[in-house]
Amino acid sequence: MAFTELKARQSVMWGNGPYERITNTIRDIHELVAERVDLKPEERVLDAATGTGAVAILAARRGADVVGMDLAPVLIDSARERAAEEGVTVRFEVGDAEAMTYDDASFDVVTSTCGVMFAPDHAAVAVELARVTRPGGRIALACWTPEGGLGQLFGMMRPFLPPPAPGAGSPFGWGNEEHVRELLGDTFELEFEEHDSTLALESGEAYWQLFSTSYGPTKSAIEALEPDRREEFHETWVDFGEQFREGDEIVHHREYLLTLGRRR
Repeated sequence: MAFTELKARQSVMWGNGPYERITNTIRDIHELVAERVDLKPEERVLDAATGTGAVAILAARRGADVVGMDLAPVLIDSARERAAEEGVTVRFEVGDAEAMTYDDASFDVVTSTCGVMFAPDHAAVAVELARVTRPGGRIALACWTPEGGLGQLFGMMRPFLPPPAPGAGSPFGWGNEEHVRELLGDTFELEFEEHDSTLALESGEAYWQLFSTSYGPTKSAIEALEPDRREEFHETWVDFGEQFREGDEIVHHREYLLTLGRRR
């Protein structure tokens, strides 16, 4: 299933806002992905659905030959700016994780951090991940779990978002070990790790301000709502955040599944 119209909307939505502010809240995950996939100098690395390029830049710092690909042109522009500021060389380009333009067995390592999970056709992504990874090559995918903090967050957001496209897979399926085994188990030897990335902010209002201004799906949803409904979303979000209060701050635990694989 092509999901052409949906992906056209997604390519704009994910670039709606200064996404680097969101990137900064998962730096711990980027570091862990780069560490656990054991990046080596001169390896050819693809960071799929790279966002603003955090893992791609980490790989380049380690001396790898890196490509960063994302559906959203605005995010690719930001990634190029970040790489230039960091003084590293990465080839960033707009692309679709469901239909990559790279040759078979092009990469020693393929990574994605909270990225390819949002592509609607899980089976197509799985085929592409296997196709572009060389035999013996490695993958590392960090994806939010359905029952964890981000699953809860999206559950809170759901009444205020457009309905999902018919046939589109839930992003959080990639955070379910059984589902990932069904997608990748025939082509990769798999290992799984469970981790928690915590987000600490001073209040539920600060949580709202961060995501309503900087997270494309939230910002786009807000812009589509009537004023009364927008305020309801605001109040619902603040209440959601405040339930995680610990003393002078809120601490939201965001569990994720790290999938590590070696191409058969």
